[in-house]
Amino acid sequence: MKWIRERDALIAQTLAFVQSVTGKKDDLHPPESPPAAFAVTTEIVTVQAIAIETDPPPAVSPPPPQARPVQVPPPRTGGDFRTEMQARIANFRKHQERFEREREEYCAATLTKVRAAIRDAGPPPPAAK
Repeated sequence: MKWIRERDALIAQTLAFVQSVTGKKDDLHPPESPPAAFAVTTEIVTVQAIAIETDPPPAVSPPPPQARPVQVPPPRTGGDFRTEMQARIANFRKHQERFEREREEYCAATLTKVRAAIRDAGPPPPAAK
């Protein structure tokens, strides 16, 4: 399977990169030898850091932040919460009753149409044998 070889090559390449960055070798999980079709090459680059001293820019004092009072809603009292819940439940029941009433009306209208169609259709044609 090609994807397995590609995965193993990627793992080996990543492990080599990690080892080059950290300077350590991982003895816990030795890399599997990649297939001959894939050649993994890594380049170790040494970077030297140079510190340069510069004069700091002139300090500009930012305007002091103005403290804004946080507006917190007043705490709910037990009665207020209860009345709100009762109102929501009543509203939910009204909606459910309306949906049930509309379903019943639709069902009744559909049955009326079907019965009228059956009544107006007349007798069925004789069966040919």
